[in-house]
Amino acid sequence: MKKIVLASGNQKKVKELTELLAPFNYQIIPQTELGVADVPETGTTFVENAIIKARHAAEVTGLPAIADDSGIEVDYLKGQPGIYSARFAHMNGIQTDDPDQANNDLLVSKLAGVATEQRTGRYQCILVFMRHAADPTPLICHGAWEGRILEQEVGHGGFGYDPLFWCPEHQCASAELTPEQKAAISHRGKALRQLMQQIENYL
Repeated sequence: MKKIVLASGNQKKVKELTELLAPFNYQIIPQTELGVADVPETGTTFVENAIIKARHAAEVTGLPAIADDSGIEVDYLKGQPGIYSARFAHMNGIQTDDPDQANNDLLVSKLAGVATEQRTGRYQCILVFMRHAADPTPLICHGAWEGRILEQEVGHGGFGYDPLFWCPEHQCASAELTPEQKAAISHRGKALRQLMQQIENYL
């Protein structure tokens, strides 16, 4: 069984990616278990940040690495919060012990009074796989999930903006989906299926 380091310190994301990868013959090891610290995400795109994280994890551990960079884009906000999705509240000067809740509260406030038809947006996910830290041609996969932003939180599943993301496929919030339903249609699920289709030949 091949070992691959998962370059993320977000435990909820690690759990979701590990579950998605479970059917495949890879041992996924979160970077936190290997003593890899988070690296500053200094890129200006999802692709750049995912490459930064994957290269750092591969360099420290000597293992192949998978990194995810993802976020939500809101059309009314001209694509915000985008690459700053996880730091949305912090970037707006809000200090909190619960960043997910602060991010959601800020998004709700920025869209207060905006009509339903103008609340469109999407989740984006970039997954990068690097065979080693000096890999000149990392494998890059992209998945998107179209929806809209709700006026208030609904449901208790998932993480991040899931309670605010309306899923048209099931006519409910993302936070109301089962993990299996979400994996079948989500941005991360789509990107990961692309990755799994290509990774055997790539290795």
